[in-house]
Amino acid sequence: MTAPSHLLDLDDSASVTAADSEGSLRSAALGGAQVRATAESVNEGALDRIRDLRPRSIVLVTGGGRAGRAASVLTGAFGARIGVPILHLPAVPPWVGSLDVVVVAGEDAGDPLLLSAVDSALRRGAEVVIAAPDEGPLRAAGAGRAMQLPPRIRVADQHGFLRYLSAGLAVLTVLGPSRTDNLLPDLHELADAVDAEALRGHPANEVFHNPAKSLAVRMGGRRVVLAGDGPATGALARHGAEVLMRTAGAVVAAADLSDVVASATRFASGGSVADAAGYDPIFHDEELDGPPPSNPVRVFVLSSAATKAAASRRIAVLRDAELVLAVEDDEEIDKGGREMAGERTEIEQLAVTAVRLEMAAAYLQLIGGS
Repeated sequence: MTAPSHLLDLDDSASVTAADSEGSLRSAALGGAQVRATAESVNEGALDRIRDLRPRSIVLVTGGGRAGRAASVLTGAFGARIGVPILHLPAVPPWVGSLDVVVVAGEDAGDPLLLSAVDSALRRGAEVVIAAPDEGPLRAAGAGRAMQLPPRIRVADQHGFLRYLSAGLAVLTVLGPSRTDNLLPDLHELADAVDAEALRGHPANEVFHNPAKSLAVRMGGRRVVLAGDGPATGALARHGAEVLMRTAGAVVAAADLSDVVASATRFASGGSVADAAGYDPIFHDEELDGPPPSNPVRVFVLSSAATKAAASRRIAVLRDAELVLAVEDDEEIDKGGREMAGERTEIEQLAVTAVRLEMAAAYLQLIGGS
């Protein structure tokens, strides 16, 4: 078996597959399966009780990690754009009642905060959907009274983002298409888009044609900042930083693009290894030579087709920055040379970008992190 190393050739698919002893690549590629599993739960009637319901509000109560990031992406992507308020809160507010839908999501079936949220929402007569393991105290709290969307696909903890995202999308979808105004993708079509990205990131595809491998290579040996150009992409940047840390051990900052742009002069003034002539880490003495130069900063800006032009103008002041977009190669330029936005909804683009980041983290792990 080939040991994970910075010397690993990512274009050698056999070596890459052998080096992935923890199964990180396979786990990251199961995002589409998670979305499809949620769609099947809906088809089996898991959410029939709220189908075409006209609630006063949708309240998302989550634990930390992936569930919280997914809820933030949903609220950031839709906000007031759909016909019902959607709120991401740490607990069930006192005004919740029989006119509201409460979605409780998290990874820990024994989390006291989630248990309290389920109990409180049910006592007040709200419709409750639980997107969490169907076991332990949480199962008992919602037995016979709450709708369940338990996980059906086993993946590593850091790769559960799309399960929570699809659970939220499922709830929004069944409440009625008139309220979503064609903003939401069909879950099966979303799963197909995510699977297509996973195929593009397959180990058999060379770096030049593999967006996940290419992203990992461009992150290697750098101090990385993931920046979102809006509320939804900002939440996705935080998820990406978490995945890179947990999978590859990379220390990555996540920030809003406005804060990164405001720090442009700080990035430009910081010394880098590449800029330090004659720097040799073996003979460098901090007392005589000062602090060693640091690795250069590279900013990866998560954006969408709709905001690409504005984001491109904003990052012009940055020394080393690039956009990360979920746009198919054949959708980027039409025959007249003009950019094409494609037909993907914003949430589809965000889901595809999430898979790309998760697979890039797996490749970065194999080449030794950053």
